[in-house]
Amino acid sequence: MKSVIGVLAVQGDVREHARSLESLGATTRLVRRPEELDGLDGIVLPGGESTTMDKLLRAFELRDPLREKLRAGLPAYGSCAGMILLADRVLDATADQETLGGLDVTVRRNAFGRQVDSFEEDLSMPEVLGESSEPVRAVFIRAPWVESVGPDVHVLGTVTTGPAAGRIVVVRQGNLFATSFHPEVTGDHRIHEYFLRMTRR
Repeated sequence: MKSVIGVLAVQGDVREHARSLESLGATTRLVRRPEELDGLDGIVLPGGESTTMDKLLRAFELRDPLREKLRAGLPAYGSCAGMILLADRVLDATADQETLGGLDVTVRRNAFGRQVDSFEEDLSMPEVLGESSEPVRAVFIRAPWVESVGPDVHVLGTVTTGPAAGRIVVVRQGNLFATSFHPEVTGDHRIHEYFLRMTRR
């Protein structure tokens, strides 16, 4: 039976994530209303603009129902802005910005700089990809990084070169998984494949 994966569809890279998931055999559902959360095996929170997404979650009356689903164990994958939405603590947030929470991490918004500071790097993530796998080409666009993690958070990937070397960019805590980068833009579906395996366990 196919996994049914929601993609939060209020703003951001919605179609790109849906295409990646469908290429792996999943059924996707674009989520804009609370009732569309029912019956999901997992949900993707895409990249976009985290403050805008926060406001739209409230406007669509989705924030509290989604927060409840996450607390009840719904697997979620957040990329870039989605990582910020899952974080318990955010540095450089706007005064009224709130998150869904659940990941015991502190993230810094736009940590890598502005759009013009976007960059790419090959990341090795043995626990995600397997010991012998080729690295993922990670695309960082106005991306956050993780400043600190709680004791139950597993760090699965860090930047290895340049001024951001050592910064945490891939984390998991239980059913919540997040990356600072955008795997949906490269055509490499292994990050989505990892999340699908999470939803089947």
